Parts: sequence; structure tokens; C-alpha cells
Amino acid sequence: MGAHADVRTAPRALATEAVHAGRDDLARQGLHAPPIDLSTTYPSYDSRGEAARIDAFAATGAEPDGPPVYGRLGNPTVARFETALARLEGTEAAVAFASGMAALSAVLLVRASMGLRHVVAVRPLYGCSDHLLTAGLLGSEVTWTDPAGIAEALRPDTGLVIVESPANPTLAEVDLRAVAHACGSVPLLVDNTFATPVLQRPAEQGARLVLHSATKYLGGHGDVLAGVLACDEEFAGRLRQVRFATGGVLHPLAGYLLLRGLSTLPVRVRAASANAAELAHRLAADPRVARVHYPRIGGAMVSFEIHGDPHEVIAGVRLITPAVSLGSVDTLIQHPASISHRIVDADDRRGAGVSDRLLRMSVGLEDVEDLWSDLDQALKRPDRGAGNCATSHNEPAPAV
Repeated sequence: MGAHADVRTAPRALATEAVHAGRDDLARQGLHAPPIDLSTTYPSYDSRGEAARIDAFAATGAEPDGPPVYGRLGNPTVARFETALARLEGTEAAVAFASGMAALSAVLLVRASMGLRHVVAVRPLYGCSDHLLTAGLLGSEVTWTDPAGIAEALRPDTGLVIVESPANPTLAEVDLRAVAHACGSVPLLVDNTFATPVLQRPAEQGARLVLHSATKYLGGHGDVLAGVLACDEEFAGRLRQVRFATGGVLHPLAGYLLLRGLSTLPVRVRAASANAAELAHRLAADPRVARVHYPRIGGAMVSFEIHGDPHEVIAGVRLITPAVSLGSVDTLIQHPASISHRIVDADDRRGAGVSDRLLRMSVGLEDVEDLWSDLDQALKRPDRGAGNCATSHNEPAPAV
């Protein structure tokens, strides 16, 4: 679970882990704030011992015992974040990367190295994840299906099943336990970026891999780019080997900011989720809005389709920031068909429920009345003849 993992005799609540995981050794060192280790290389007068540790890493991908060797093999500051995230997700290990896409790419490379290039995936996914699979940029082949079709889509060379729940940007949810059962022995990867471990822990429902774009809620302040995978130690070893070979490492300063972000993650997610639930309720009652998407699991993301021109809403906000990305302390809004999912084929995009009138909003920590006032003026008056909106929660997929 990382260089700074401690054996604990009793379980701790999520809020406690968020504050203390990855920092358990600080008091014994006379420290309060975690140090930032910016070294790219480390001196060693024992070259035989260093060679043995490098050989051990090459064999299993296990974190080398003893002092660090080189920044591409690992970094103590990043290891603290990895330890903390694994604790929050309830997995044996976590491996951090320079971005969420670097993390997903590493998984595909691990499976491809074993001759397992086929991927089964459920739409919608984040647009760049969709493109990476569809374009076969890493030599993978994808079969797109709905949750009920996963078992039938599996092949002898299937190396991975990928779902995102709640999904980007429609917030559709799937029954993770049923999906994991349908996967059989094939690893299930769940993109948990929107939910975070505050709202769900996919490993407890059978997922072997839990992916985060750590740029989003884990960092939480829009100032760090990162990705991370929570998983068992065996898979983590293979991921570390790919990270070492490809160089998709996380910068130590980013690791420090992420560890700091985790300490407030439960508070931020719950406060932003309360704002989002209230805004979803008001949007559902607004005749200018055709449909609201808000997950049953809750969360800080809201998507909604409007009767009018979504581009006018983007141009009309003043407090809310019109920008891609999500999970920051401030509220962001974007038009998925133009930005985050533009790279997805238009027919595939619409078939996955990403309509041209859909707006995606990442709700932040501002006062909800100020946010509503800004949305209200940006929506302007309803189109003449617009009827009452249709509202819905996304229904979970049926058990397979």
C-alpha cells in the first residue's frame, strides 16, 4: 500500500482516513505537514544492493525496499498520496500517474502485454476514454455494449471491462455488483471520478480496478493534473512497471497537493452535493428545462437539457465559470457535445444520451442562492410554447 503504510489494529471512518492516511509517520519524525521530496535521483554507496532492488522491481513491480533510487521508479511524496487513496478506496495499493488518461493507458498496456487486447465497454464514458478505445491508439479492440450485454460480449482475449458510474456526462448509473458478476474472471475497471470514495467504493462491489482523474475531486481546487488507479498489489506491480517504462510519472508537487486535497474531500463532496441536489430540484421545476439528470447516489454533478440554445447559457453565466473539467471548489458549466465529448462520433454520442442540448454542471461551494440567480439569468425566458419539463433520476441497470 505504499512506503508509508502502517498496520492498524482497528478500522477508521472515511473522514478520519482522509485526514490521516499517508501521514501516520509524521509525528514520529517531529513533522506536522508532509514534506515535499523534489529529488529526481538519490545517492547510494551500495551499488550491489541497488542492483538487487532494481532486479526485484523488474521481476514483480513491487516498490523497492530501502531508500529511493530514481524519480521514475517512485517518489516518497507521491507514495504518501497513493497510500492515502488506497485506504479511502479500500484496496491494497494505488498507483499514481501524470493524468487520468495516462492511468487508463497504462491499464490497456498491461493487458495488451499479456495478449489481452479486447475491451468490453459501456457508454457513455469520458470522451477521451471513448476515443482512446474506439481509435485503437494502443492496439486495443473495443466492443461497446449495455450492462446487460457484458457477459455475451466477452471473448477469450478480453482483458478488461470498463464502466463509468455515474457516467460522464449523463450521470447514468449501473449496478456495479451485477456488472462485476457478469465479468467473471475478467477485471472490471470502474471510473469513480464523479462519485469519489465518499459516495461509493467500487472495490467493495467487485471491481478490480478503480480509476480516478485525480485532477477533479481528489485535488479539488483546479490546480493539479493527475490520475490514479486503486487496485490489488499484483496489478499495481504491473502498473508500476509500465509507468517506469513509459515515464508517465506524477510530479511530487502534484502528489503533495493531492494529499492535501484528500484531507477535505469528504467535506467538499458533501457540501457541493447538497448544493447540486437543490439546483437539480429547481431546474426540474423550471419550464425552460426539458430534462434533469441527477444520480440516485447523489453527488456534485448535474446535467440538464434545455428547450433553448445551450450556447446562450454558456455565454450568459457570470458567476459560474464556463470551462471544461470538474470537481473544483467553484462551479463550472460546459456543453459536452462541443467540448468534453466532441471527439466522440456524433451518432455514438447521441446514442449514448449526450444530446446537443445537454449541459453539464460541476457544482461548487458557493452559496446556492447566488448560483441559482446566475443560472436563472443565463437561462433567460423560456421558448414560446415550451411545455413542462420531464424530470428523472437515472435508473440503475437491471441485474445480469
